[in-house]
Amino acid sequence: METGFTKWIIVVTVVMCCLLELIDTSIVNVALTQMMGNLSATQQEVSWVVASYGIANVIVIPMTGFLAEQFGRKNYYLFSVVLFTIASMLCGQSTNIWELVAFRFIQGVGGGALMATSQAILIDTFPPKQLPLGQALFGMGVIIGPTIGPTLGGYIVDNYDWPWIFYVNVPVGILASIFTVLFIRDPERIKNAIPRPLREIDWTGIFLLILGVGSLQLVLEQGETEDWFDSLYINFFTLMAVVGVVGFIWRELTAKHPIVDLRVLTKSRNLAIGAFLSFILGFGLFASVFVFPIFCQRILGFTAAQTGYLLLPGALLSGFMMPVVGKMIQGGVPQKYILPVGFATFFVFSYWMSTQISPTAGESDFFWPLILRGFGLALLFLPITTMSLSGISGKDAGQAAGLTGMIRQLGGSFGVALVGTYLERSIAQNRVGIASNVSLYDPETQQRLQGLTASFMSKGASFFDAQKQAYAALSGMIMKQTSIVTYGQTFLMIGTFFLLCLPLILLVQRPKPGEKVDLNAAH
Repeated sequence: METGFTKWIIVVTVVMCCLLELIDTSIVNVALTQMMGNLSATQQEVSWVVASYGIANVIVIPMTGFLAEQFGRKNYYLFSVVLFTIASMLCGQSTNIWELVAFRFIQGVGGGALMATSQAILIDTFPPKQLPLGQALFGMGVIIGPTIGPTLGGYIVDNYDWPWIFYVNVPVGILASIFTVLFIRDPERIKNAIPRPLREIDWTGIFLLILGVGSLQLVLEQGETEDWFDSLYINFFTLMAVVGVVGFIWRELTAKHPIVDLRVLTKSRNLAIGAFLSFILGFGLFASVFVFPIFCQRILGFTAAQTGYLLLPGALLSGFMMPVVGKMIQGGVPQKYILPVGFATFFVFSYWMSTQISPTAGESDFFWPLILRGFGLALLFLPITTMSLSGISGKDAGQAAGLTGMIRQLGGSFGVALVGTYLERSIAQNRVGIASNVSLYDPETQQRLQGLTASFMSKGASFFDAQKQAYAALSGMIMKQTSIVTYGQTFLMIGTFFLLCLPLILLVQRPKPGEKVDLNAAH
């Protein structure tokens, strides 16, 4: 345990690194158009800038426990921070799209370790009575990071050039590296651990993890771009994902020294439920952050920075609420009672957003729903994390933390993929339904076209040009109305998904008297 100045320097270091990693999952989204122009890339090519980072992330996260044991946690953490920092610099200096994709993959390898290892370091920094506070500080990074990514990215793109979304990581990474060398220490369990001989390492498990989870992440990231299962390429990697995941599960359940010990899921009902709830949390967190900026920018014409500023107050509220929720859990309030409130709050947020979406919606219409979102997420993250690890000790807790982190990340990928596909398909279907109610023989439609034609003629267009512009304007109105209906349905779908998960919480077991989460032994 650390005390005084050293304790808070460690807190600043690991939360900073956690924020860096999570911000980089979403910050590039607002710069993709600029990258396409500067690097002469197509939309399909530039999508790999996002996909490569996510694939590397989701492969590395479940292996962080093993790698920290094998090489020493401080050494592995320092290596990851340095790798992330160097890769960030190289990303900014890329001269073509495939250089950038390669360096983003390397950045994802470094970043994958930062979140799970940061959590482990925070846990060892705080005494057992203050563990909820340590988890709360970690949760601030998890919730705030993906939300402020578009805000920061929008500001940088509007005022500087796209390489600066990577260069801003460099000074922070250097500072974090110095603090890691000076202040972070390995716990005794890891100091005294004997590295596993190369022949005993689960190489087959590593290969199947890369094949299965990597292919699954690739399918989720690229499926919409490639038109899903109409693509031979997506079908092939779907097959690889199935083969890899099934093979990985079988291998890890039967291997003597598994790289990821899945047997831990059978030892705790709370962990199995918590893993699923982590998936739902990732789904809601990333899907809502994905769909809201698209609506604001495509339909309402907001800039990336404007959209980011709208998301910021709710993210900050989540951050401020984390220690409060930590104190509640520390004071004996069961997670089983907090979680239903969090899930219900997120449903209310989604329903409220579905009613606020309109052609005339402004920034003030979204402020309170987004504040409610931040409140709901704060009531979900910490209870799910602490509930999942209750009653688990030693290496099992380390494996459990890595698994829930990977599953939360996959939940986010599923959320973005599902919502993206739903939007595209539903807009097409809703357009047919709405357009069928618009007829050129309808008096209202004729009156609207005549008014539009007269308006364009008053601006100098000839009758025939004005008529063409009127038809185009009417088509645009239909498309806008279609999009508004579809975005409302999308938010309602996300909220319903959360509401349907409420019965699962009834299965959560309350901790036995005196039972605590042995997170210190885990790391």
